[in-house]
Amino acid sequence: MNRPELCPACGASNDCTLAVPQTADRACWCYGVSIDPAVLEALPPELRDKSCLCPRCAQVEALL
Repeated sequence: MNRPELCPACGASNDCTLAVPQTADRACWCYGVSIDPAVLEALPPELRDKSCLCPRCAQVEALL
């Protein structure tokens, strides 16, 4: 799976503003939170840095 609007961990919508042309000029929600590097390292290498995690998989859902 390599769709920028979907979370690479679970496949749900990642709410990334950069993945939607109409909102691509706005900063993504993930710019304002700290994501544990271990969460990112748990992704398979081929899925890293391709699209945003969703807030649930990024473990920041309660912060948003």
